Formats: sequence, structure tokens, C-alpha cells
Amino acid sequence: MAPSLPPVLPKFKPGDRVAERPKASLLSAVRTEVRESIKQYTTHRRGVVVDNTIKVLTSRNGRTSRVCYVSILWDGLKTPSQHSQMRICLESEYEKLREDYYSLME
Repeated sequence: MAPSLPPVLPKFKPGDRVAERPKASLLSAVRTEVRESIKQYTTHRRGVVVDNTIKVLTSRNGRTSRVCYVSILWDGLKTPSQHSQMRICLESEYEKLREDYYSLME
């Protein structure tokens, strides 16, 4: 008999305002055209949680794990998209996480 997987609890509930966690946005490229092409990937979206989904993933060696995904309707978009809840934070926590993230880079 296979062992049962531990329960996965969603961090967010429908209606929560969320943001993408801080990500590297320091542009160290020298050439202007390279800097401009990178710039589009450094923005941080904000939106509303629509739904939570728990998926069972199986690795190559047969181990399974349960992962929670969040459906988010980003501001300015018409359809929600799914993201791992590990890349998302509450909008109210974003500025603190951003400060902590950039202080580690100094």
C-alpha cells in the first residue's frame, strides 16, 4: 500500500489581492538594445485570486507530490492564468519582501 500524501493547503483564497514576488530587475547589460529587451521581464504584476488548484505531480523516479497552483486575474487582463503559489505573495506584503530582496543584493 502506497503512503498517502500530506494535505496541501492553499496560501491564498479567492478574492485576495496578490502580486508576483520580487525578481531580479537590476539591468547590468551595457548595450542599450539589450537593456531594453530585458526590461519587459522585470515588471511585477498585481491581480486577484480567482481559484486554487491542487495537482499531483510524479517525478521520473515514481515519487509523487502535491502542488498548489493559483489562478490569478492580473490587472489589465481578461483571462486568469495559473501560477505556482510559491511565486506569489499578498499585495500588502510585497513592499517588505522587495526591500528584503534588494538588501541582500547590496
